[in-house]
Amino acid sequence: VQLQAFGGGLVQPGGSLRLSCAASRDIDGINDMGWYRQAPGKQRELVASATRGGNTNYADSVKGRFTISREYSKIAVYLQMNTLKPEDTAVYYCKVDHYSGYIYWGQGTQVTVSS
Repeated sequence: VQLQAFGGGLVQPGGSLRLSCAASRDIDGINDMGWYRQAPGKQRELVASATRGGNTNYADSVKGRFTISREYSKIAVYLQMNTLKPEDTAVYYCKVDHYSGYIYWGQGTQVTVSS
C-alpha cells in the first residue's frame, strides 16, 4: 500500500491550502491517521491527527487554523490549512497507523509560505 500526498504549493502569508492523502488500495484495520511536517534542519513533528473514533489532536502552533478530516469508507485524510504563516513552510507527510502496529507514510508534499 502506498500513500500519495498532494495539494502542496507556494502560497502567500494568510492564504490557504488543502492537502489530501489517499492510499493506492484499501485495507482493513486502519486506526489513527495524521499529518506531520518537517522543516529544513528540524525534526519531523506532528501537525494533526484523527483517531478512528473521530477524536482530533493538533499541534499548538496550528490550532484554530488547520483542520484535519478523514474518511472511513476508504483510506483518505485531508488537512485544511488556513491563515498560513511563513513558519508553516515544510514538507508535509501523511501517516496512517494499522492496528498491527505497521505505519504507512506518504511521500511528502512541499508547502511554502512566502510573499
